[in-house]
Amino acid sequence: MNARFGTGHTGDQTALTVNGATVLADASGALFWPDRGLLVVADLHLEKGSAFARRGALLPPYDTAATLARLEAVCHRLSPTRVLCLGDSFHDGRAGDRVSAGDGRRLAALIQGREWLWVVGNHDPAPPPDWGGQVVADWIEGPLVFRHEAEEGNPAGEVSGHYHPKASVPTRARRVGGRCFITDGRRLVLPAFGAYTGGLDVREAALRRLFPDTFSIVLLHRDRGYAFHSAHILGTDLADTGT
Repeated sequence: MNARFGTGHTGDQTALTVNGATVLADASGALFWPDRGLLVVADLHLEKGSAFARRGALLPPYDTAATLARLEAVCHRLSPTRVLCLGDSFHDGRAGDRVSAGDGRRLAALIQGREWLWVVGNHDPAPPPDWGGQVVADWIEGPLVFRHEAEEGNPAGEVSGHYHPKASVPTRARRVGGRCFITDGRRLVLPAFGAYTGGLDVREAALRRLFPDTFSIVLLHRDRGYAFHSAHILGTDLADTGT
């Protein structure tokens, strides 16, 4: 199913076409490009919990373990040959130092045997060198260019993170909300993958500047993906959408 033209339940994965490339929006929040064996995740924000705890916020400092468990699960299920972390993999400049020895070993085990790319984000330090992987400013692969934050001008094939998009969609029974992918077929913004990451509503100005015309989302809710056209999100009557 191409989410640009459909509305409704799509299951574990939703096929999207971005600048001619067919990619899969996975219900985990990862993006998978089967033709290239490439798994993409954005905004892990490892050790966000411990950063907040140091400032006195009462957040359980277990987000890194939860995020790594989700990443391990999707890597096991999809068996990518390469993994691209799309920036803000760490919550702050000392986050790598606060990752526990056990979680560090789990991450190193995930990286071993794969090509692993750390795209630089606005929060990121370089990861500890013994974990492995290559640090890059961005990454060009076929018709797609991967970077942390979207650039002005809607460059063709851009895949990015940073904004942590989320949406709330009316259904006949109630409103359903959650993290989401957002695309217009030319560019794509991924949801945040990290356990403690918040989100920016797709109707907010920062995202509307990136998608000023029609777009689609894949809304993630209860381990499933749901594809919606922007007309549905922005208030078109449900009777007009066929939903």
